[in-house]
Amino acid sequence: MDFFVVPDAASTGAIAAGIVAAVVRSKPETVLGLATGGSPLPVYAALAAHRLDMSGVRGFALDEYVGLPAGHPQSYAEVIRREVTERLHLDPAKVVVPAGAAEDPDRAAAAYDAAIAQAGGIDVQILGIGHNGHVAFNEPGSALDSRTRVEALTERTRQANARYFASPDDVPDSCITQGLGTILEARQLLLVVSGADKADILHTALSGPITPDCPASILQLHPHVTVVADEAAAARLAGARAAAGTTPVAVRSRTVGV
Repeated sequence: MDFFVVPDAASTGAIAAGIVAAVVRSKPETVLGLATGGSPLPVYAALAAHRLDMSGVRGFALDEYVGLPAGHPQSYAEVIRREVTERLHLDPAKVVVPAGAAEDPDRAAAAYDAAIAQAGGIDVQILGIGHNGHVAFNEPGSALDSRTRVEALTERTRQANARYFASPDDVPDSCITQGLGTILEARQLLLVVSGADKADILHTALSGPITPDCPASILQLHPHVTVVADEAAAARLAGARAAAGTTPVAVRSRTVGV
């Protein structure tokens, strides 16, 4: 597990974007796993500055709300369109989001999981982490081998996402999310974390036991993980050694001009 500590959120984006850009340059038909939320957004902004030919890149979003109508500004389909597809000049036909508005969300979830496999799997999965340790929308208690499925959102997650909606009551109470087992099949996991409010959960995820109580602890099971965190988020990990088995985290501090 490689660990980069940088001064601020913008710098997390610069480092993570450099990692993604290197993969795309070596494999123009890279399959990216696309996360939304506050922490990953600087990655896409910084990646746009690389001015890569992204026409061959395919993308699969981590999750989508269930029940929002097509075109809803806070649906992840729209967020991905605005922040990723248009900004990076991806081919919209190659960027896929779970069908949260489908009549049968369970069937849509299974089809989405199959589509990832049919694409050859994900090369680099970008991830964030929630305050309760969720990755994608895998809430505490999710099975470590879970597949893409419909998941109920906890009240804490709904409250955290209420800032994006006109009212907390407008936040959907369920979603389609890639499962933890689906995420683990990606060839590389790239976790981006910023903010002092994430310091405790990041420490728990990387230094605590591997348990469904902290879904992000699955990162310890993956053979190729890169964590990019700002100093505030990494505050409790200074000098820590946490990874699968006995392999220590390689902490590499960088100062990035943005």
